[in-house]
Amino acid sequence: MPVLSYIEAISKGMWEEMERDESVFLLGEDIGTYGGAFKATKGFLEKFGEKRVIDTVIAESAIVGAAIGAALAGLKPIAEMQFADFVTNAFTQLVNNAAKTYFRWNIPLPIVVRLPSGGKIHGGPFHSLNPEAWFFHVPGLKIVAPATPYDAKGLIKAAIRDPNPVLYIEHKYLYRNIKGEVPDLDYVLPIGSADVKRSGVDLTVITYGSMLHWSLKAADRLYAEIGAETEIVDLRSLIPLDKDTIFKSVKKTGKALIVHEDTVTGGIGAEISALITENIFEYLDAPIMRVAALDTPVPYSPPLENYFLPDENKIFNALKKLNEY
Repeated sequence: MPVLSYIEAISKGMWEEMERDESVFLLGEDIGTYGGAFKATKGFLEKFGEKRVIDTVIAESAIVGAAIGAALAGLKPIAEMQFADFVTNAFTQLVNNAAKTYFRWNIPLPIVVRLPSGGKIHGGPFHSLNPEAWFFHVPGLKIVAPATPYDAKGLIKAAIRDPNPVLYIEHKYLYRNIKGEVPDLDYVLPIGSADVKRSGVDLTVITYGSMLHWSLKAADRLYAEIGAETEIVDLRSLIPLDKDTIFKSVKKTGKALIVHEDTVTGGIGAEISALITENIFEYLDAPIMRVAALDTPVPYSPPLENYFLPDENKIFNALKKLNEY
């Protein structure tokens, strides 16, 4: 089985879908001749031509607006935001137009918006955002956030085939820092299905995206030091949210730590905490805890960025505290 990097898996998934379905096309800034800011679309222009790999103006609202129009006309656009931060310029198109189309007209709107997100690349406050919480609140949008190459390929293919607008959150730090086995065969992962990446009986970590990898390291360290077994639930899909897998794990362990890179206040972790409290409070043996970024913009300075972001040590310390409760 081939070993691919995270970004190679995303690219391969898009390539296979474009070969499979002629209605799939790409649009975004510098995705053609340049191959994309992160080279996710390198070689696509030569293979599929300029009618299916479209370089756009620097106008995110126009990119998403054009994608919506194309989807209404029967095509399946994949719109790339060069950095997730700039999706703010397309907020109205996504929240007021794309998300509400099915409810207004009862027709599908199969668009995918790729959002290269996250820090640890020293990109500063305008190139390091985690925007998922803004859209988590919007009925009509789906959100996926894969953490591994295998999941990245399976979920980009699922997003392209889905009849609804899907925000595909891909973490920039993972692009070339994470590799894994990815089948050549055509496979699709169901949107709305979490995955237990590590089994355990003492604590539960609920996480997604880049934080999966730091959580796994922290869990291994906790076991090595004190013997506590941590179960790690990788959400993979944020909307729909796999509540059953979350509840099953927390019922088993009685202790929950929610970890995400986004800032803590108003983050997805707060909603997950509320869901656990409302539905399975009687199974809890300790307060639900969260590890997340500080409530500031992402710093440019590497030492400040490291202080701002969650990491293995912060997760380990939270797990140790939760285990001792």
